[in-house]
Amino acid sequence: MNISELFRQGGIAMWPLLFLSILSLGTIMERIWFWSKILTREREVSGRVLEAARREWSAATQIAQRANSLPMGRFLFGALKLKDQDPEVFRLALETSANEELAIMRRGEKILEAVIAISPLLGLLGTVVGLINSLGSIDLNDLGVGDATAGTALGIGEALISTATGLIVAIISLAFYRLFQGFVFGQAKVFQLSGNELELLYRQAWAYTDGKPSLLSENLNSPPSPLVETPPPSSPAAKKTKPPTF
Repeated sequence: MNISELFRQGGIAMWPLLFLSILSLGTIMERIWFWSKILTREREVSGRVLEAARREWSAATQIAQRANSLPMGRFLFGALKLKDQDPEVFRLALETSANEELAIMRRGEKILEAVIAISPLLGLLGTVVGLINSLGSIDLNDLGVGDATAGTALGIGEALISTATGLIVAIISLAFYRLFQGFVFGQAKVFQLSGNELELLYRQAWAYTDGKPSLLSENLNSPPSPLVETPPPSSPAAKKTKPPTF
Protein backbone atom coordinates (compact mmCIF):
# COMPACT_ATOMS: atom_id res chain seq x y z
CA MET A 1 0.00 0.00 0.00
CA ASN A 2 1.55 3.32 -1.07
CA ILE A 3 1.38 6.70 0.66
CA SER A 4 -1.36 8.09 -1.57
CA GLU A 5 -3.57 5.11 -0.77
CA LEU A 6 -2.98 5.52 2.96
CA PHE A 7 -3.74 9.20 2.66
CA ARG A 8 -7.03 8.47 0.92
CA GLN A 9 -8.04 5.85 3.47
CA GLY A 10 -7.19 8.15 6.36
CA GLY A 11 -10.19 10.30 5.61
CA ILE A 12 -10.81 14.01 5.73
CA ALA A 13 -8.58 14.57 8.81
CA MET A 14 -5.51 13.79 6.70
CA TRP A 15 -5.65 17.17 4.95
CA PRO A 16 -5.23 19.33 8.07
CA LEU A 17 -2.62 16.83 9.30
CA LEU A 18 -0.73 17.31 6.04
CA PHE A 19 -0.81 21.08 6.55
CA LEU A 20 0.44 20.76 10.13
CA SER A 21 3.23 18.41 9.09
CA ILE A 22 4.42 20.85 6.41
CA LEU A 23 4.25 23.72 8.90
CA SER A 24 6.21 21.74 11.48
CA LEU A 25 8.80 20.58 8.95
CA GLY A 26 9.37 24.13 7.71
CA THR A 27 9.84 25.42 11.27
CA ILE A 28 12.24 22.59 12.13
CA MET A 29 14.38 23.19 9.03
CA GLU A 30 14.55 26.95 9.72
CA ARG A 31 15.57 26.39 13.35
CA ILE A 32 18.21 23.83 12.38
CA TRP A 33 19.69 26.35 9.94
CA PHE A 34 19.62 29.06 12.62
CA TRP A 35 21.33 27.00 15.31
CA SER A 36 23.93 25.54 12.96
CA LYS A 37 25.22 29.06 12.28
CA ILE A 38 25.65 30.21 15.88
CA LEU A 39 26.31 27.25 18.19
CA THR A 40 29.99 26.91 17.29
CA ARG A 41 30.78 30.64 17.37
CA GLU A 42 29.02 32.08 20.43
CA ARG A 43 31.63 31.10 23.00
CA GLU A 44 34.44 32.25 20.72
CA VAL A 45 32.92 35.74 20.39
CA SER A 46 32.29 35.93 24.13
CA GLY A 47 35.88 34.98 24.96
CA ARG A 48 37.35 37.49 22.52
CA VAL A 49 35.20 40.37 23.80
CA LEU A 50 35.92 39.65 27.46
CA GLU A 51 39.65 39.26 26.81
CA ALA A 52 39.72 42.60 25.01
CA ALA A 53 37.67 44.25 27.78
CA ARG A 54 40.38 43.39 30.30
CA ARG A 55 42.86 45.46 28.27
CA GLU A 56 40.94 48.10 26.35
CA TRP A 57 37.20 48.69 26.30
CA SER A 58 37.15 50.38 22.91
CA ALA A 59 38.66 47.25 21.35
CA ALA A 60 36.02 45.09 23.06
CA THR A 61 33.30 47.35 21.67
CA GLN A 62 34.69 47.04 18.16
CA ILE A 63 34.89 43.24 18.38
CA ALA A 64 31.29 43.02 19.59
CA GLN A 65 30.15 45.37 16.84
CA ARG A 66 31.88 43.29 14.15
CA ALA A 67 30.09 40.20 15.50
CA ASN A 68 26.74 41.95 15.22
CA SER A 69 25.41 39.14 13.02
CA LEU A 70 25.53 36.75 16.00
CA PRO A 71 23.27 36.89 19.09
CA MET A 72 26.29 37.04 21.43
CA GLY A 73 27.77 40.00 19.56
CA ARG A 74 24.49 41.93 19.66
CA PHE A 75 24.02 41.04 23.34
CA LEU A 76 27.42 42.40 24.44
CA PHE A 77 27.38 45.37 22.08
CA GLY A 78 24.02 46.48 23.48
CA ALA A 79 25.80 47.40 26.73
CA LEU A 80 29.28 48.24 25.44
CA LYS A 81 27.97 50.97 23.16
CA LEU A 82 26.85 52.99 26.20
CA LYS A 83 29.10 55.86 27.25
CA ASP A 84 29.80 56.86 30.87
CA GLN A 85 26.67 55.19 32.23
CA ASP A 86 25.99 54.10 35.79
CA PRO A 87 26.69 50.38 36.42
CA GLU A 88 22.99 49.80 37.04
CA VAL A 89 22.19 51.19 33.60
CA PHE A 90 24.92 48.96 32.16
CA ARG A 91 23.37 45.92 33.84
CA LEU A 92 19.89 46.88 32.61
CA ALA A 93 21.22 47.16 29.05
CA LEU A 94 22.67 43.64 29.33
CA GLU A 95 19.37 42.24 30.60
CA THR A 96 17.39 43.97 27.85
CA SER A 97 19.72 42.71 25.13
CA ALA A 98 19.62 39.18 26.54
CA ASN A 99 15.81 39.15 26.59
CA GLU A 100 15.65 40.33 23.00
CA GLU A 101 18.10 37.72 21.76
CA LEU A 102 16.48 34.87 23.70
CA ALA A 103 13.12 35.85 22.22
CA ILE A 104 14.63 35.50 18.74
CA MET A 105 16.06 32.09 19.69
CA ARG A 106 12.60 30.93 20.81
CA ARG A 107 11.05 31.81 17.45
CA GLY A 108 8.99 28.92 16.15
CA GLU A 109 8.28 27.40 19.55
CA LYS A 110 4.61 28.44 19.46
CA ILE A 111 4.15 26.78 16.08
CA LEU A 112 5.63 23.51 17.31
CA GLU A 113 3.55 23.70 20.49
CA ALA A 114 0.39 24.11 18.40
CA VAL A 115 1.31 21.17 16.15
CA ILE A 116 2.08 18.97 19.16
CA ALA A 117 -1.28 19.77 20.74
CA ILE A 118 -3.52 19.69 17.65
CA SER A 119 -2.13 16.76 15.65
CA PRO A 120 -3.24 13.94 18.03
CA LEU A 121 -6.67 15.52 18.38
CA LEU A 122 -7.13 15.72 14.62
CA GLY A 123 -6.01 12.11 14.31
CA LEU A 124 -8.52 11.07 16.95
CA LEU A 125 -11.24 13.07 15.21
CA GLY A 126 -10.47 11.32 11.94
CA THR A 127 -10.68 7.95 13.65
CA VAL A 128 -14.04 8.76 15.24
CA VAL A 129 -15.45 9.92 11.91
CA GLY A 130 -14.11 6.79 10.22
CA LEU A 131 -15.65 4.54 12.88
CA ILE A 132 -18.98 6.28 12.53
CA ASN A 133 -18.97 5.73 8.77
CA SER A 134 -17.81 2.14 9.14
CA LEU A 135 -20.38 1.18 11.77
CA GLY A 136 -23.13 3.06 9.96
CA SER A 137 -22.66 0.95 6.87
CA ILE A 138 -23.21 -2.33 8.74
CA ASP A 139 -26.45 -4.15 8.00
CA LEU A 140 -27.81 -5.93 11.05
CA ASN A 141 -29.04 -8.80 8.89
CA ASP A 142 -25.48 -9.50 7.76
CA LEU A 143 -23.98 -9.77 11.25
CA GLY A 144 -22.03 -12.96 11.66
CA VAL A 145 -21.39 -13.30 7.96
CA GLY A 146 -17.71 -13.57 7.12
CA ASP A 147 -17.69 -10.86 4.46
CA ALA A 148 -19.50 -8.36 6.69
CA THR A 149 -17.14 -9.00 9.60
CA ALA A 150 -14.08 -8.62 7.38
CA GLY A 151 -15.45 -5.41 5.91
CA THR A 152 -16.08 -3.95 9.38
CA ALA A 153 -12.57 -4.84 10.54
CA LEU A 154 -11.12 -3.28 7.40
CA GLY A 155 -13.12 -0.09 7.98
CA ILE A 156 -11.92 0.17 11.58
CA GLY A 157 -8.32 -0.39 10.49
CA GLU A 158 -8.59 2.38 7.92
CA ALA A 159 -10.12 4.71 10.50
CA LEU A 160 -7.07 4.28 12.77
CA ILE A 161 -4.71 5.55 10.05
CA SER A 162 -5.45 9.18 10.92
CA THR A 163 -4.71 8.56 14.62
CA ALA A 164 -1.35 7.00 13.77
CA THR A 165 -0.53 9.89 11.44
CA GLY A 166 -1.40 12.48 14.07
CA LEU A 167 0.76 10.74 16.66
CA ILE A 168 3.73 10.53 14.27
CA VAL A 169 3.54 14.25 13.47
CA ALA A 170 3.22 15.15 17.17
CA ILE A 171 6.11 12.89 18.27
CA ILE A 172 8.54 14.24 15.67
CA SER A 173 7.57 17.83 16.47
CA LEU A 174 7.96 17.20 20.20
CA ALA A 175 11.44 15.72 19.76
CA PHE A 176 12.74 18.77 17.90
CA TYR A 177 10.86 21.12 20.25
CA ARG A 178 12.75 19.69 23.23
CA LEU A 179 16.03 19.84 21.31
CA PHE A 180 15.61 23.52 20.49
CA GLN A 181 14.59 24.28 24.08
CA GLY A 182 17.85 22.70 25.23
CA PHE A 183 19.78 24.96 22.86
CA VAL A 184 18.00 28.04 24.23
CA PHE A 185 18.70 26.98 27.81
CA GLY A 186 22.38 26.50 27.03
CA GLN A 187 22.63 29.91 25.36
CA ALA A 188 20.90 31.55 28.31
CA LYS A 189 23.61 30.18 30.61
CA VAL A 190 26.34 31.47 28.29
CA PHE A 191 24.67 34.89 28.21
CA GLN A 192 24.45 34.97 32.00
CA LEU A 193 28.10 34.03 32.55
CA SER A 194 29.41 36.44 29.92
CA GLY A 195 27.16 39.26 31.08
CA ASN A 196 28.13 38.82 34.72
CA GLU A 197 31.85 38.90 33.91
CA LEU A 198 31.49 41.95 31.68
CA GLU A 199 29.46 43.76 34.33
CA LEU A 200 32.10 42.97 36.96
CA LEU A 201 34.84 44.46 34.77
CA TYR A 202 32.70 47.55 34.22
CA ARG A 203 32.03 48.00 37.94
CA GLN A 204 35.75 47.70 38.69
CA ALA A 205 36.53 50.40 36.17
CA TRP A 206 33.70 52.57 37.51
CA ALA A 207 34.98 52.24 41.08
CA TYR A 208 38.51 53.02 39.91
CA THR A 209 37.35 56.36 38.48
CA ASP A 210 35.06 57.13 41.45
CA GLY A 211 32.14 57.18 39.06
CA LYS A 212 33.18 60.46 37.47
CA PRO A 213 32.14 60.52 33.80
CA SER A 214 35.09 62.66 32.72
CA LEU A 215 37.57 60.34 34.38
CA LEU A 216 35.63 57.29 33.28
CA SER A 217 35.87 58.21 29.62
CA GLU A 218 39.64 58.54 30.00
CA ASN A 219 40.42 55.59 32.26
CA LEU A 220 37.67 53.07 31.55
CA ASN A 221 39.71 51.59 28.74
CA SER A 222 42.48 50.71 31.19
CA PRO A 223 40.92 49.20 34.32
CA PRO A 224 43.31 48.55 37.20
CA SER A 225 44.88 45.14 37.51
CA PRO A 226 43.71 43.21 40.59
CA LEU A 227 47.35 42.26 41.27
CA VAL A 228 48.56 45.85 41.53
CA GLU A 229 47.12 48.28 44.00
CA THR A 230 46.89 51.60 42.20
CA PRO A 231 45.57 54.57 44.13
CA PRO A 232 42.51 56.17 42.54
CA PRO A 233 43.00 59.49 40.79
CA SER A 234 41.22 61.38 43.56
CA SER A 235 43.40 60.02 46.41
CA PRO A 236 46.18 62.20 47.91
CA ALA A 237 48.81 59.62 46.95
CA ALA A 238 47.95 60.03 43.28
CA LYS A 239 48.38 63.82 43.31
CA LYS A 240 51.70 65.23 42.22
CA THR A 241 53.19 67.73 44.65
CA LYS A 242 55.73 70.36 43.75
CA PRO A 243 59.12 70.15 45.47
CA PRO A 244 59.64 72.75 48.21
CA THR A 245 61.51 75.86 47.20
CA PHE A 246 64.06 77.58 49.44
